[in-house]
Amino acid sequence: MRVLAAAIVALLAGAAGLLLRRRPPRDAAAQAELDQAVAGVDRELAANLELTTMFDQTRQAFVMENGQFAIHGVVLEREVPNAHRQAAALYARIPDTESAMERRGPANTLKDEDRILVEGWEGDARTVQITLRAAATASPPSPLDRLIARLTARRWSD
Repeated sequence: MRVLAAAIVALLAGAAGLLLRRRPPRDAAAQAELDQAVAGVDRELAANLELTTMFDQTRQAFVMENGQFAIHGVVLEREVPNAHRQAAALYARIPDTESAMERRGPANTLKDEDRILVEGWEGDARTVQITLRAAATASPPSPLDRLIARLTARRWSD
């Protein structure tokens, strides 16, 4: 009798685990909102990358765009929190990158550390684009994944 009870408990625990790990599909409205957010931020990053390419050629500083991320950041944070964290970290580095572009020496030369900062931002922007595009097509996190993320975020932020 105990063996049968243990088997039933194990079966129920396994079924509960599968249900908690199942990734429900995103509803159509949320997916459309996410697609719009990712497209807006992707276009903005593409424009900033084009400007950094022009900077590489001309050494003329410019102001990067950040409006689309400000508009769509809430949607990204809600739907794809990991990609949002990467994008937020990238956007937080924009002032330092712009400052590095403005510090030019004779004949528009750049210090190595400023060049590395600008090039590092460019590479990370491309990575964020890829991450955002992949996150938009991925299933949303399961309830268990959300719970684990919430618990670990609290633990590490304290």
